[in-house]
Amino acid sequence: MPARIEDYALIGDMQTAALVCRDGAVDWTCLPRFDSDAVFTHLLGGEEHGYWRIGPAHRTDDPAPPATRRRYRSDTLILESEWDTPTGTFRVTDFMPPRGGAAPQLIRIVEGLAGTVEVRSALRMRFGYGRVVPWVTTTGDGRLQAVAGPDSLWLDTDAPTYGKDQTTYADLTLHAGQQVAFALSWQPSHLPPPLVPDPATALETTEKFWTAWAGHCTYDGPYREAVLRSLITLKALTYEPTGGIVAAPTTSLPEDIGGSRNWDYRYTWLRDAAITLSSLLRTGYREEARAWCAWLIRAVAGDAENLQIMYGIAGERELGEAELDWLPGYENSVPVRVGNGAADQLQLDVYGEVTQTLHTARTAGLGPGETAAHLQVKLIEYLETVWDQPDEGIWEIRGPRRHFVHSKVMAWTAVDRTIALIESGGATVKPGVLERWRTLRATIHTDVCTKGYDPSRNTFTQSYGSQELDASLLLIAQTGFLPVTDPRITGTIAAVQRELSTPDGFLLRYPTIGEATGSDGLTGDEGAFLACSFWLADALAMTGRNEEAHTLMERLLSLRNDLGLLSEEWDPRLKRQAGNVPQAFSHVAMIETALTLEALAAGREAA
Repeated sequence: MPARIEDYALIGDMQTAALVCRDGAVDWTCLPRFDSDAVFTHLLGGEEHGYWRIGPAHRTDDPAPPATRRRYRSDTLILESEWDTPTGTFRVTDFMPPRGGAAPQLIRIVEGLAGTVEVRSALRMRFGYGRVVPWVTTTGDGRLQAVAGPDSLWLDTDAPTYGKDQTTYADLTLHAGQQVAFALSWQPSHLPPPLVPDPATALETTEKFWTAWAGHCTYDGPYREAVLRSLITLKALTYEPTGGIVAAPTTSLPEDIGGSRNWDYRYTWLRDAAITLSSLLRTGYREEARAWCAWLIRAVAGDAENLQIMYGIAGERELGEAELDWLPGYENSVPVRVGNGAADQLQLDVYGEVTQTLHTARTAGLGPGETAAHLQVKLIEYLETVWDQPDEGIWEIRGPRRHFVHSKVMAWTAVDRTIALIESGGATVKPGVLERWRTLRATIHTDVCTKGYDPSRNTFTQSYGSQELDASLLLIAQTGFLPVTDPRITGTIAAVQRELSTPDGFLLRYPTIGEATGSDGLTGDEGAFLACSFWLADALAMTGRNEEAHTLMERLLSLRNDLGLLSEEWDPRLKRQAGNVPQAFSHVAMIETALTLEALAAGREAA
């Protein structure tokens, strides 16, 4: 079985990524893009579905020993794992060089550090999410080539290799100071072979890249280590050719271990747009912020009536959902899904997220320009006709549509920011439109406060007429819909904390009811949603409950794995991470909370 979710490290080249387990196995890699088919799929199946393990030689029937220690090399995405064995110590250095337009490469350098060690590399290549066994041959110049349909993998190493049980092995005996490198490259099978990598040069180039990139970080507060690691993770999840950021590099890691809440997160969510742009700008990464904003404008341009909640990393719209029935799933969590059917849902909140992102970009001087202003006006022209309709909401429910309070508040935000754009001279509209939209803004506000607020409990509710609460209600104050001192805001924060907290003090998104089908149209439960728990820390700080906010922040940081990575959720029963990993939304929320706590401590207004 695959390891616990927190046992995985991330390496990547800003076009795809790999997950490396504590036992030295690469259990998940999609090539050549984040959303391509996986060539190593052990994460969602068995070893027969593909993996690449380098570790101490051991009996086949015994579990692979985990690394004695591991770390990222300084402020980079270069992973170093070390094993102490009875006869010596060795290190495996794993990385993916930033590729530009070259072939993607996964490079693994094995180095003896002390004594003499026996090391084995076991490479089982499987295309098509573990379904397709390639044809493996050795070329005249000693390169190992694996071909299946449109894909080919090329292994370059000085180590002797041999095949057994449809797996490529290399057995090494290393003394202190000796090194052996392995480089795996992907190439379309109809093209000439990729260039033979130079591992030493690639390692030097990769280290220089990440060190220089990390050096641009302007945040120097008390959470710098956590913030910088989260920023590096966010950069790694960015598809460099377009600027789009995937929610996670994985699919179908379960929110409920053993359950069916398993989704493909290898796409770009508009929900994340505003908070991501804010985090990048506030930490000194203007070029990344500019690229992210440009991706957003390209993705949504020209089709306001069909605004999607998510897109492919290059702006693709067709993300059809399918189930891979040959995979048993992570710890028997089925189905395994690729694609995401939620892309076709109606979520009114995305209009607010898009307009807030454009507003933030203008305020920061990124200058999205006339095209963006025209797009924003077109979005509001359409939103004006649908804002009062029920939708699936921020959490992409698979049940009946409802009038979600968060969706209505974000519709208000969209109108409010567009009014500000017009009033500032950034856009022009026909006579009477501005006044009509001012009236619309007031109408939405009254509608929410009348239908989405429960005066008997002094709290906003998840949806109109509902008794349930939702963690997204914590974001109301951040939009400016009501001042943070308003009793309805403080009452909502208290109610959400009281009714949605797990026993260990973290926050659920909303209530679930076990094996019965819940209001979200799904069976099963889920863990504490980490981004929501960071939102609670923000809300506590913004309402003057600073000690509670800092305590919660520290407890959330303790949930990171040993490399500083967070998944989507925390399972309070099993005391382990759950959901896709690493999760951009969790890391961005953590960055924002760190910046908010520092700003409030310094007497500045939180952004």
